[in-house]
This record gives sequence, structure tokens and C-alpha cells, in this order.
Amino acid sequence: MRIDRRRIEGTIEELGRIGETPRGGLTRLALSDEDKRGRDWMVSRMREAGLSVSVDQMGNIFGERAGAESLPPVLLGSHVDSVPTGGKYDGQLGVLCALETLRSLDDHAIRTRHPVTLVIFTNEEGARFQPAMIASGVLAGKLALEDAYNARDRDGIRLVDALERIGYLGPEPCVPRAFRAYLELHIEQGPRLEEEELSVGVVEGIVAISWSRLSIHGVQDHAGPTPMRIRHDALVAAAEVVTGVRRIARELGGDLVTTVGNLGVSPNIVNAIPGRVTLSIDMRDPQDATLDRALPLLDAVVQAACEREGVSYELEHYWRVPRTPFDAGVVAAVERAAKASGARWRRILSGAGHDAQYMAAIGPAGMVFVPSRGGRSHCEEEFTPMDDVEHGANTLFLAALDLAGRA
Repeated sequence: MRIDRRRIEGTIEELGRIGETPRGGLTRLALSDEDKRGRDWMVSRMREAGLSVSVDQMGNIFGERAGAESLPPVLLGSHVDSVPTGGKYDGQLGVLCALETLRSLDDHAIRTRHPVTLVIFTNEEGARFQPAMIASGVLAGKLALEDAYNARDRDGIRLVDALERIGYLGPEPCVPRAFRAYLELHIEQGPRLEEEELSVGVVEGIVAISWSRLSIHGVQDHAGPTPMRIRHDALVAAAEVVTGVRRIARELGGDLVTTVGNLGVSPNIVNAIPGRVTLSIDMRDPQDATLDRALPLLDAVVQAACEREGVSYELEHYWRVPRTPFDAGVVAAVERAAKASGARWRRILSGAGHDAQYMAAIGPAGMVFVPSRGGRSHCEEEFTPMDDVEHGANTLFLAALDLAGRA
């Protein structure tokens, strides 16, 4: 039993046109007009497949294929929002392979004991509203609904208002629910599978993640008449922090990765000394203990840099997700499916956060990885060869059937 390669190839191309960039990438920010069009397209395909569709208070979309018994469903999920000028595979490949699994169950006239449900989560990327995985966080009971509703984008728009504007502020409660298993297919977003010429990663868990935000307050002044000796330049302090963040990863070594990915400079003009800088710090490691060591080092780096430049600051460690091990039974089912599909595979750990991270907090969860060309993601060059997509989709299909059980 296999999925329909041509059909999924067609859906990847069709959904990829919604929010397509001139260079062949994708910009489909959460709750934007493009996101609405992508959601509407998915809901139409779900209804065409005979699924029962519902939407919850966070805009999460559920499409259920009934089971033969009144049992908790097997959930297959991911997201359709993207980062700015991202790629066509991050997130949307997971929901399309989940849709293909449900279509393939129909193709093979398979009745499952457990229902099988496609889930599309809201604002997984965190590119528009922070934090990332905000809707699965609410569903898992880890984030308060009111806090999520009041998250604002750069224009001050609240998430709840954006949900209502595009028509996806649903009536269903967004609360923890029982499920047999949660499975998510995703691109690896790293180089390991491609380097080892493998098609499938059987994901054992997700690394620990910490996000911090830093605001530095200096003295805005004229770039010409102000002597160097009396300057308090917020950007100079920020530059020292950026290099210090990189130095922490070098000093602690191992698998720790550290990133400053967002920088805001005010007034951001040629002839003024920056008076205010904001920046983000992302730290990730397979071990929670490493982040426990890294965060105090970050505190020290920021304090020293700001003292040297005579500026003040506020540093907030506002989001922390511990290392997430996946359920042994679900991981075993994915491994069996990978073997049965004929794919070359290995066990692997995810370096990126996913909705599966929160779902694992309330039930058995696991993931299927497929390779990323050049290890690249969150860019327009993001790509996964169709042979690997097919192997991954077959693995998801067989794992879902294994967990849902034949009636």
C-alpha cells in the first residue's frame, strides 16, 4: 500500500502558489490574507475528502475521518503559515502528507478502529505573533488563551482580532483533548539526512529551546559634533552582545547553537548615534542543563557590554521549552513504517521546535523527517526531492495505519 505520488506532487504545487514569492519561495504570515487563502484551500480539500471539519478558539482546523469505534483519534498535523520569504516545504508539506494519508486510506478502502484527524495549527512559526507554536501551546494548556489572544504583531494588531478578521475565530474550545497519537511529518531543516543519503528520519525528540529579548537604552545624538569620549551608543553595546552570544556557543561547545536573528535600531538613520536597540537571542541544545549554564553567561555578557558603553538595558528570558522526548511506542511505529516503506532511514533529534513539542506534553507524539537540500530552511531555496517526499509520505501513511488499527 502506497500513497499517490502524482496527487501529492500536484497539491504541493497548488498550495505553493498561495503566497508565492518571485523567487519561488513563500510568504504566508499567520492570519494574513495569504494565510486565509491557504486555510480556505485546505478546508475545501478536506471537505472534498469527506472529512468532518471544525475550527477551535485559536483557529486550529480539524478534519476528522471517522473510525469504526468510539476511540480517541490519531492526529496528523502541522501548519500552513510561513516565515517571510520562506520556502514551500516547511509546515505545508506536513499537512499535505497528512491529507494524502487520509485520501490513501479511502483509496485502499481501509476502515480504521480509531478516527484519523488532520490538524492545522495557527501561527506555528512565531514570525508574526510570538511566541512560536502559540496555538498548540494553548491547546496543550501550556499557554493561557487570553495571553495568546493579546499577542500583538509589529503593527499592534492583536492575534484575536486577526483571527476574527479572516473568519477563523472558531467556536470549539481550545483545550487539551484525548488522542491515540500525534504524528507530524516535517522537513529536517538541517543537513544530516542529505549528508547520509537517507530519505526518512525517525525523530526521537526535540532539543531544549530558550528565547530572550534585550532592549538597550543609550543616548541618541548627532553623529558629527558628538565627541567619541561622551558617547553612549546603544548599537555599540548591542554589537558586543552579538559577538558575545556567538562566543558562548564556542565556549560551551557540544551541540549548543546560539543566534541573534532580529535587530531593531532607533532612529536607524545615517547621521544619528543609535539611542535604542532591541534584539532577540535564540539558544538551543539537546540538554536542558546546557541552557541552564548558557543563560547566566548571557546575563554576564549583556551586563559587561552595557557597562562598558554606559547604557542601560532590560533583558527578559521570556520563552523556554525543555527537551522533549517522544513516546517510545509512537517512535517504534514510525520506525516500523520506515522499514516497511523501503526507505533508507535513521533515528534523529530535531533541532527546531514543532507543534509536536506541545502535543507530546498531553499525549503520545512522534515525527517523521524528510531531507532538506543543503540543510537549508526558512529561505526561498528550501527544497526536498520528490523521491524523499514519497518515502516520507508512505512512512506517515503506514505509521498512521499502524496506530489507528484496522477495523
